Amino acid sequence: MRTLTPLVARIEASTPAHRDRAIDGLRALALLAVPAGHWMLGGFTVDADGAIHNASPLSAFGGFAPVSWVLQMLGIFFLVGGHASALSYRRRPGGATDWLRGRVARLGRPVLGVTAVWAALIAVLSAAGVPDDTLRTGATLVVQPLWFVGVYVVVTALTPLCVRAARRLGGWAAVPLLLSVAAVDLLRYGPYAGAVPSWLSVLNILPGWLFAYQLGVSWGEKRIARRGALLLAAGGAVLFAVLIGVFHYPASMVGVPGEARTNSHPPSLLVLALASAQSGAAILLRERIGRLLARPALWAPVVVVNLSAMTILCWHQTAMLAAAVPASYAGAVPGLTTAPDTLGWVAARAAWLPVFAVLLVLIGRYARVFEPPWRGVSAARRAAAGVLALGFTAFALGLT
Repeated sequence: MRTLTPLVARIEASTPAHRDRAIDGLRALALLAVPAGHWMLGGFTVDADGAIHNASPLSAFGGFAPVSWVLQMLGIFFLVGGHASALSYRRRPGGATDWLRGRVARLGRPVLGVTAVWAALIAVLSAAGVPDDTLRTGATLVVQPLWFVGVYVVVTALTPLCVRAARRLGGWAAVPLLLSVAAVDLLRYGPYAGAVPSWLSVLNILPGWLFAYQLGVSWGEKRIARRGALLLAAGGAVLFAVLIGVFHYPASMVGVPGEARTNSHPPSLLVLALASAQSGAAILLRERIGRLLARPALWAPVVVVNLSAMTILCWHQTAMLAAAVPASYAGAVPGLTTAPDTLGWVAARAAWLPVFAVLLVLIGRYARVFEPPWRGVSAARRAAAGVLALGFTAFALGLT
């Protein structure tokens, strides 16, 4: 603790007085929910050839679905992202194009880094004799959280439109997005579902994730007050309960192997209901969270997490694989390579979480180099990273 005290003091001293600590706290909470969810709800099995394959404890424990309600916090992430974008867009020194270019570059560098490194890693591991199925499982897990970055870039590009909508309609600007998702859900799950093409669900991707972002922009524009937050929280909770209890939406917020329907890919109306309830609660709790984070000891980890946001997002699956792949050579390791179908597995996996966290910290110590601007990196190296990233993407998608 003595070694941490000076660091905490430096972070506190360097924090501007006008910094909105609640927004950073909410972002850190939503960000940490991503690895926590993937680590707890993602298991492995090992086949006769020693290759690992993805498995989910939700297949055996349907009663664990409420855990996914807590760990699915992308609604909060998009909410605070919209809030931050609204403020940043208002303060931008140049034009909208320059503003967007800077934000896209900040998101793109870590993604390019992790995919390029994994392309090289796959070649090395393959030469070392790691089974091809293990490599494809790993590639799938690494790509799994990166879809979010692509969606986030698109919604960020729509910030100018979102700002104009917020200034005109306030929080009601998100309602057309909700109605759009409801209409698509009615078509794909309603009485005429058999005649609806499967690709129709793709139409939910943009409005589904733009919903919470638009709420965040309206919040940043000071167009959502306490009454609006109460409406969001209560309305979202009621809609969530009705969709599960009356319309029989799947209870899990993440995909469950073997289930015909999924809520998150692409987002269903249930995702928006949860995002609404979470967003309303976040807005209502903002001042209380801010007062709590006025304590330097609580504020310091929030700063550290936010400074490593993209590193955590891009590399947390690699941390889990760093433990699971070697374990696959040791046979049945509880919580790692045993089937996630017993309460013993749940307890063992919980015990592995600190190990995954330590591995992520060790990996992040070197991977954070991809987050800042790549000054001094030649055009040839950037092009090589791009080629490697494309190769990895093709491998992860099964194109090679």
